[in-house]
Amino acid sequence: MEVKRDILWRVYLSYILVVVACIAIFGKAVYIQQFEGAKWRSMSDSLHQRIDEIEAQRGTIYSEDGQMLSTSIPQFDIYIDFRVAALREKNGLRFRENIDSLSICLANLFKDFSAAEYKSILQQGYKAEESYFPLKKKISFREYDELRRFPLFKQGRYKSGLIANERTIRLNPYQMLAFRTIGLARDSNKVGLEMTYDSILKGRNGKQTVRSIAGGVGVPVDDTYLIEPETGKDIVSTIDVFIQDITETALMKMMIKNDADHGCAIVMETKTGKIKAIANLGKRSEGAYWEDFNYAISPSEPGSTFKLATMMALLEDKKVDLNQIVTLEHGAWRIAGQTVYDSEVHKENEVTVKHAFELSSNVAMAKMAVTHYAANPQLFLKHLNKMRMDTVTGIDLVGERTPVIYKPGGKFWGPTTLPWMAFGYNLSISPLQTAMLYNTIANNGTMLKPYLVSSIKEEGILLKEFLPKVLDEKICSDATLAQLKSCLEGVCIEGTAKELFKGVPYKVAGKTGTALVADGNKGYASKIYQSSFAGYFPAENPQYTCIVVIKNKPFAPVFYGASVAGPVFREIADRLYSTYLRGTKSNLVNNKKSDSISYNYAGYKSDITYLSNQLKLKYQDSTGRADQWSSIQSTNASLVLQRKLVDDKSMPVLKGLGLKDAIFLCEEMGLTVSVKGKGKVEEQSILPGQAIAKGQQIILLLN
Repeated sequence: MEVKRDILWRVYLSYILVVVACIAIFGKAVYIQQFEGAKWRSMSDSLHQRIDEIEAQRGTIYSEDGQMLSTSIPQFDIYIDFRVAALREKNGLRFRENIDSLSICLANLFKDFSAAEYKSILQQGYKAEESYFPLKKKISFREYDELRRFPLFKQGRYKSGLIANERTIRLNPYQMLAFRTIGLARDSNKVGLEMTYDSILKGRNGKQTVRSIAGGVGVPVDDTYLIEPETGKDIVSTIDVFIQDITETALMKMMIKNDADHGCAIVMETKTGKIKAIANLGKRSEGAYWEDFNYAISPSEPGSTFKLATMMALLEDKKVDLNQIVTLEHGAWRIAGQTVYDSEVHKENEVTVKHAFELSSNVAMAKMAVTHYAANPQLFLKHLNKMRMDTVTGIDLVGERTPVIYKPGGKFWGPTTLPWMAFGYNLSISPLQTAMLYNTIANNGTMLKPYLVSSIKEEGILLKEFLPKVLDEKICSDATLAQLKSCLEGVCIEGTAKELFKGVPYKVAGKTGTALVADGNKGYASKIYQSSFAGYFPAENPQYTCIVVIKNKPFAPVFYGASVAGPVFREIADRLYSTYLRGTKSNLVNNKKSDSISYNYAGYKSDITYLSNQLKLKYQDSTGRADQWSSIQSTNASLVLQRKLVDDKSMPVLKGLGLKDAIFLCEEMGLTVSVKGKGKVEEQSILPGQAIAKGQQIILLLN
């Protein structure tokens, strides 16, 4: 019995010891994880190195007039590693000697805390021995450049613990200007040109060896790259900042005035197809307007601006004549159990085909379409295909949606489809497609593909240029073209836009449009109208084609195209005419402005004169007849060729010389040349006028 008790006592004791040991181990594990986890993870991380991918700097998007529309700028997150040995040695002497002056500098730079508060913050981080103490986030390069010169920080990363994590952010300097067209450069939300040309803009990422610190964040081991990141290429858009600004401003004013839902406006250069401006404004829930969607490339029922396509088909097939009389049926015409209505009752009932177009009569268009194409609707659709109404324009912008054109035999084709199509219903096309059609008429029947990028560059060097692309040399006969131009001009003289353009000093050709559109699944009961105006100016020698489309609010008191979209068109046209077109002659397209940009090129006189003559540049020669080193300068469009003095005993001015000429000149004087950069000479280490000696080294910095 004693033996059994002795054995049980030992078993119980062993069991208790095992339980206590397990509890102790578990408690220690919890303590390490909860209270010392960051310390040990940081220590573990600091023992590892890895290769990180370094994001390449994204290329810049420029306007055609050289303004930055979207660019990448560096941004820095600043941390301090308070565990570096240099800060802990001698009981923290280095830290204590610099903390007061550092705190004052930080307070003066950021102005968010006082010097005393910054001192307290730094002391807390130092006391906690934090290895990745966050000091400041999202600071600019200017702020970072100033910060790294502060007391303590100027001693370098390994003595101060300063850690700067650099990243690039995408910036739109003009903010909302063409915002949707330019696009966003976020990985998951790219749109517009940023998405279309992403492969060109993004460049090639590099690789760098980093050491892991707390949180797995990598700090570069040194300043060298395993693979150098390759900066993305730049693209130059066709957007003109001035034209874009006046287009957006004019559209915004009308959107606010009419409390409209959304709208867009496009300005196209008639002779090239370049999109000079494209504005898209949508109303947010709080009532403000923003470039939230690209309405310009999204199909909708165009309304009366589509009557140009119907008229082209009728005239090209010689189905009607402009002087032919058509009856307007007093503004209401029954067909297949449905009624076609004119938007307003006209004074005249018997009018010419031309005047019916000028009055924008739905009845006239529907009657003519049924009379001449009901037996063979494919003939009408063939014309729409010729006009490219059934396909996308092909603009270099991701997201252009396909138009909707119903065809005979389809489930949406019925006896009323054709007559309603004739005045812009029962089909959907984008405002850009309408603009392309009107631009074709303005451009004497030659259809051009609209485009948004004119060139691709790398460090200012042209890599690729995009030229106007002809989609159709002649969309219709010259006779039809002349009649269509007469109709469009008539709209602005005797038609629905008569009051709008009364008294303007230039001639406009265009068409108003007013379409009743559906309110989603609610149908047409909400009386939502889409107002539009499409046209070109000056009509006798068109330079710009423009379309404005605005979707109004339900039951808007003002909704006609001439009253809503028309004033926007006119404001844009007035500004462009007064800025670019006033006082020009009929050969306006060939009228080139003088270049007022100042520049200075230097080189051997024979080379400069040869190039100037080839480029047909008129200049004044003040050098004399001798062939010598010269420079040509332009100030206020006046060119002067001047002598460039070169003396073997003193250093000449090299600024403006190309590299080949600069090296030749320096080596002729016995100098050894070291070059940095590309381009022309911007700076020289031996200043002009200084004495020189053979064998002396000169460093040339190129621009």
